[in-house]
Amino acid sequence: MERRRIWTKQHVQVLKELEKTGRYTARRRYVELENEDCAPIVLEAYDWLVGHAPNRGRKPADAEYPVWASLARDTAMLLEPGRVLLELEVDPEELALIHVGKWGMILNYSYIPADEADAARHKKLLADYRVSDVTAYMSQFYPAIKREIVASWDRLFDERIQLGGSHQYGIIWELRKEWIMDVIQ
Repeated sequence: MERRRIWTKQHVQVLKELEKTGRYTARRRYVELENEDCAPIVLEAYDWLVGHAPNRGRKPADAEYPVWASLARDTAMLLEPGRVLLELEVDPEELALIHVGKWGMILNYSYIPADEADAARHKKLLADYRVSDVTAYMSQFYPAIKREIVASWDRLFDERIQLGGSHQYGIIWELRKEWIMDVIQ
């Protein structure tokens, strides 16, 4: 099977771990450090992703969270001090594609509509209760709306549903030294 080229921006310590041990997996602590004050919000979305990603069956036991990757070099994040960009070649089965706009909706605790009619229906539901998605999600007073919001997140992986473009990232569950094609510093 033809391999897929991807790019991932990582802390220089990740490269050192790859050189030393041959592999790297993301830990909860790393996500907390990366996201600082926003970590509790981000981790709730990440926890959902871990349990629902289509490639979760490829997750090693020691991987707590996925590693994010760009599908094209020109969409990789800009480097900053202490970071490296790893150019990798991976088996496409290792990779799950994540729609950027829909992932942003999950990070904002928003409903992902199936279509325009569904969006209108959900908007009316919120108006009837005089509540926003984030308020319904964070409050204990709207459990049915929260369940509807979370259930809609499965649409993250439905490529037929496009919201605000088609830009995607990828997630993989580990980095392996043998996948590295180039290190950009």
